[in-house]
Amino acid sequence: MTIVQAVLLAVLAAALGAIAGSAINSRLQARAQARAADREGLTVSQVLDLVVSSSPIGIAVVDEHQHVLLSNFRVEELGVVRNHLLDDRAWAASQKVFDSGESVDFDVSTKMQPFPRSAVSVRGHVHLLHSADPRIAVIYAEDDSEQVRMEATRRDFVANVSHELKTPVGAVSLLTEALLESADDPDSVRHFGEKMLHESTRLGNMVNELIALSRLQGAEKLPDLDVVDVDSVVTEAMERSAVAADAAEITITADFPSGLEVLGDRTLLVTALTNLLSNAISYSPPKTPVTISRNVRDGYVEISVTDRGIGIEPEYHERVFERFFRVDKARSRATGGTGLGLAIVKHVAANHNGSIRMWSRPGTGSTFTIVLPAHVEADDSADDSPSGIKPMEHREEIRR
Repeated sequence: MTIVQAVLLAVLAAALGAIAGSAINSRLQARAQARAADREGLTVSQVLDLVVSSSPIGIAVVDEHQHVLLSNFRVEELGVVRNHLLDDRAWAASQKVFDSGESVDFDVSTKMQPFPRSAVSVRGHVHLLHSADPRIAVIYAEDDSEQVRMEATRRDFVANVSHELKTPVGAVSLLTEALLESADDPDSVRHFGEKMLHESTRLGNMVNELIALSRLQGAEKLPDLDVVDVDSVVTEAMERSAVAADAAEITITADFPSGLEVLGDRTLLVTALTNLLSNAISYSPPKTPVTISRNVRDGYVEISVTDRGIGIEPEYHERVFERFFRVDKARSRATGGTGLGLAIVKHVAANHNGSIRMWSRPGTGSTFTIVLPAHVEADDSADDSPSGIKPMEHREEIRR
């Protein structure tokens, strides 16, 4: 090896060593920076970005040229910003802010649908990001739909209560006058007296159900729950509905006893199931069946009431649990319905940590199902059935 070759090899070795040392140093520095970042936590910039992006309030920053400089997912979800473009109504409010420097409120609510439940109300507020720079404004937007729905429901409820109470009160007043004028006619007195009794009973039922509904709506989840036998609830509800079923020529049947249990208030559960049976009887033609079935699924007991009645149109499915809502108003009033039964069922289920669901088809019938958490004993070894349902022995039935 010549002297020149030896020198070149030495220089190359030194260069490779320097490169390797530099790479090692870079890795060590990166690791040190990562450890320092872990110790120090998030930077201020990262914190602010997370606050804006995760905010339940829609936030957007816009300049005087209508450029959206910053926006979070919520503001796009509310429709104030779409595809990085500001809604025209929000932009009109922003222009006023740029011109005057004063904060401005705006409304980008969608067009009200026929029913309050479908309404979407979005309200926003615009102000300058900083008074020293009038070229940038910040927009805040909130979903006000629930408050709008609650207010609409409150107005409807007051109007409906006034109307529903006025009808029987007015009827009792007129019947009283007729009764007084017919004092000398025993047949007329009996006729008008029976009518008065019917209207006063209807009025009393309505007041009682209003009181019950008010208590249910204002109550928290039931704190002290007892073990309730589902079969006994079904039996008592059938007994309570027997007279109405007999008058309507309806046959009520139930599947075999299940041995299922839930935690709850037995009186409320009987009331809820009786209301479902009353509803089924009222909307079923004579000589058709109404059935009750019990089932357990995924830790929940399901009690279903099925009728072969007129059914409910799909557009009314979300409204049937509203207070005073009736699919067939004439038929309901003729049977003495108050329009509160299904609303009570809904709140009873909710107060038992459960729910109510419905299936219905016009001309075929309807099925309403109360879903409640099942109560399972600690030692259930005696029950060999996979579903937890005990052996069935007989079939309950009320035939009229």
